[in-house]
Amino acid sequence: MMLLSGDPPRGRVLSALLIVIVLALALTPFLFPGAKAMNVAAKICIFAALVASYDLLLGYTGTVSFAHTMFYGIGSYALAIALYGMGPTWSAVAVGLVVGLPVAAMLALGIGLFSLRVQAIFFAMITLAVASAFLVLASQLSWLTGGEDGRSFRLPELLRPGTVLLSKDTLGFEINGRTLTYYIVFAASGAMILALLRIVNSPFGRVLQAIRENPFRAEALGYRTVFHLTYANCISALVAACAGVLNALWLRYAGPDTSLSFSIMIDILLMVVIGGMGTIYGAILGATIFILAQNYLQALMGAASRAAGEIGLPLLPGLLHPDRWLLWLGLLFIASVYFFPTGIVGRLRAPAK
Repeated sequence: MMLLSGDPPRGRVLSALLIVIVLALALTPFLFPGAKAMNVAAKICIFAALVASYDLLLGYTGTVSFAHTMFYGIGSYALAIALYGMGPTWSAVAVGLVVGLPVAAMLALGIGLFSLRVQAIFFAMITLAVASAFLVLASQLSWLTGGEDGRSFRLPELLRPGTVLLSKDTLGFEINGRTLTYYIVFAASGAMILALLRIVNSPFGRVLQAIRENPFRAEALGYRTVFHLTYANCISALVAACAGVLNALWLRYAGPDTSLSFSIMIDILLMVVIGGMGTIYGAILGATIFILAQNYLQALMGAASRAAGEIGLPLLPGLLHPDRWLLWLGLLFIASVYFFPTGIVGRLRAPAK
């Protein structure tokens, strides 16, 4: 309870879902062999932390920002440029962290101080403009960022797939550098989510919720709303940059499509809404459901389409064709918003009527 700051999941079904997800992610390298399963699990971990950091802004302060992928990209590029320029050493990893995280925090501080005094829609437009400018800058500075091709790099020897830490003869399964990298991603993402959970349940987090509900009343009570919102923006940016570092570490690559694309921002918004705004737990559920659907819905639809064709059902084989998976993903999102307007966590936490 102290670790969760007195904010447990509150609900047997929600608790069971979270336990199953965490255990499945923790045991993925052993339960689900294959590169795709580990890639999906690592992406869930990274995006759960990234979505939780955005929920700190959107769910707890009501602030809409489109610059979140910019901070995510800063973390990715900082690590990639350091490892590309200095070679696959731990000192390069340290330089990437020491440079990338403060840059993200200072940029968030500048955006907050100069933009959070305006109304919400104008702040959203300012962040969109800054993020777009940063994307163009990253694409143009090919000597530094690699341009549209991005930066590929090598990891320190301990994290390489060819490095065997425990052979199959010892435990019956092999643990290599890739497995170690996965558990670094898993542990770091979990630590960031727990830290955010503690923050939102602290007195600072209560002030953020008060600002979200009524900023004028909060200011009348003596709270400096701009200070609190800027501080929250900096914390959110730091966590997003850390998630970007983990993403680059896992992919061994940083580029505009994987780090700065506006489609990533849309995905983050969808995950926040699906999981439930203002919950932090919703980030875990939202990221898990969305990424699983993104990676496996097309294959499931292909199997369903073939089964419907073998049975001889009319229309269904065409409707369930794998090429239409984005349509069904959109319909699933609309259904989740309609039936779970407060998100999955909000619905599961609601008292039974």
